[in-house]
Amino acid sequence: MAKDKIVIRIIPSTEIFSIIPLMQKLGNYKVSETLLKERLQEMAQQNYECLGVFDAEKLIGICGLWFQTRHYAGRSLEMDHVIIDDAYRSHGIGKMMVEYISDYAKKKSCNWIELNSYVHNFPSHKFFYNQGFVAKGYHFVKEL
Repeated sequence: MAKDKIVIRIIPSTEIFSIIPLMQKLGNYKVSETLLKERLQEMAQQNYECLGVFDAEKLIGICGLWFQTRHYAGRSLEMDHVIIDDAYRSHGIGKMMVEYISDYAKKKSCNWIELNSYVHNFPSHKFFYNQGFVAKGYHFVKEL
């Protein structure tokens, strides 16, 4: 892998379905392609963007970006569904992605970046701590 061929850019909403294979892998293929397409179409109409990491033209990583204003933080960016293809992990690409997102968030006048990580995903905890993130609380959900 040549780092000089790695390109990080925002995926245009017209190409948003290109992220489906990585999203399916991240979700252990529990959500159908049809349902993902419906959800992505709706997400693209909200304050959502998606960052893509490319090796030449091959999509090897994604990160959803949600923009919102929080009463406790002001304008913020929430990272969502972060995944890098297994073959490209441990090569500094995650760090490149976080640096890109940090710069992008500043350009969008955000005060901070936040994200959720599954409680059992210890490698991601270690990675995000090493990138300067701190744990501020727990994310609770209730299925309806």
